Amino acid sequence: MIRARDGGRFWLWFEYAMGFFVLALIGRVMWVLYFEGYLQQPFFYEPSDTFMDWFNTAYWAHDRGTYDKWGTIYPPLSFVVMRLLGKGSCYLGAEGQEVRDCDWVGLVAIHAIFVMNIILTAIAFSKIDRRTAIPRAIAVSTGMPMMFALERGNIILLCFTAMLLAFGPIIKSARARWFFAGIAVNFKIYLIATIFAQLLRRKWLWAEGALIATVLIYAITYGILGVGTPIELFDNIFTYSTGFIAAQVLDVWYSVTYQPLISMLQGTSFPVSTIVGSRVADFGLVFLPTVTRLGQLSIVLAAVATWLRPEAVPPHRVAFFGVCLALISSEAGGYTEALVLMFVFMESWRGIARPIAIILCYILALPSDIIVGYIPPLQRISYLAGGAQVEVHLGVALGMFLRPGLLILVGVSMSAATIAAVWRDIRHQGWSRRWRYRRDYPLLPGVARPRPPVAEAGAQP
Repeated sequence: MIRARDGGRFWLWFEYAMGFFVLALIGRVMWVLYFEGYLQQPFFYEPSDTFMDWFNTAYWAHDRGTYDKWGTIYPPLSFVVMRLLGKGSCYLGAEGQEVRDCDWVGLVAIHAIFVMNIILTAIAFSKIDRRTAIPRAIAVSTGMPMMFALERGNIILLCFTAMLLAFGPIIKSARARWFFAGIAVNFKIYLIATIFAQLLRRKWLWAEGALIATVLIYAITYGILGVGTPIELFDNIFTYSTGFIAAQVLDVWYSVTYQPLISMLQGTSFPVSTIVGSRVADFGLVFLPTVTRLGQLSIVLAAVATWLRPEAVPPHRVAFFGVCLALISSEAGGYTEALVLMFVFMESWRGIARPIAIILCYILALPSDIIVGYIPPLQRISYLAGGAQVEVHLGVALGMFLRPGLLILVGVSMSAATIAAVWRDIRHQGWSRRWRYRRDYPLLPGVARPRPPVAEAGAQP
């Protein structure tokens, strides 16, 4: 029986309906692929470039210009893994899309990791709540962010595995969690925020262990690769973060921030103001950064609230704050939303703010878009169609403008839920309460939080 405080039977049916909807839309995507030869919008607009995030990275894993010529922001671990999960002979003298046709080992690895993530996600959510495990696992492991990661062959596939093992309920060993947290940071360096976020809950030992694991993994992989010094990484990250310019309309295709759209409104590369008018462009340049700043501020306030009452905040939500703040602050690609979905779906249907966040995440998981204006058909070569020429139908879609805002709303909703929980705890127990925070506090979603014993009437303090 579904209890009312957990959302009731209606919300359970809603989740299963959304999970089915995700699968139905995936079927529609496969239908279009079979008959028209390409993945429909919002999948990547260049059908000849499928899986090339993986093979471009693998190419530079065999080249010494990884950090000076290519200017990558990936730590050495990604390139060490690419060498292991690829056919090295394919990269001798070949480049570009040629290596994809040769390196069958890489193609197998991409899909094997994707299937592994489906299994691990199902196991993780079944440990949290068996009632909602199926639809949530479907949304996370086969929703739009993860399917986009598969289509691109992005290293976020392996990063997701590490994050799930580090912060999910599958592994109980703290040392193993430290290791996988270090792996995740060495795949995507901005995930260092998830480690520092644990300090909000006084998880000093956990943060120290994860940071040590991060440094050791970096040192070992740097020794193997031979390039990728901290100075090189810092210079490339600084150049990337300060030099982003939207080169064309398609740069807003599947983004997690309003940064590409703001760049376009500034007129640095595409004369948007001549199309929509200068007044609309000026309004956007004020409104969009304001929305982003409000989202960041809400997470910061929730972090402060967590520091005041760490026992009132679930551990996975603290990691969520680190991920969400990093994603809405810098453009990292639409596939990174899979990490946000993973943490939000560890929540229950209690209150108002958390259900809002869950609903928004189901919307973000839908592998489809609403096109409001088509552009003339384009003739393109499609890799998934066997190299045949196909007619691609693209257009301006609502998702280009709504997805970053929905992600910000998810962050605001979870922040509101956290601040409300802390306020209730303060009202119940007072500002002056002191409680020693246990170092062995379990980092598992769904585990009952220890509470200090309540003194009996007449007992001496």
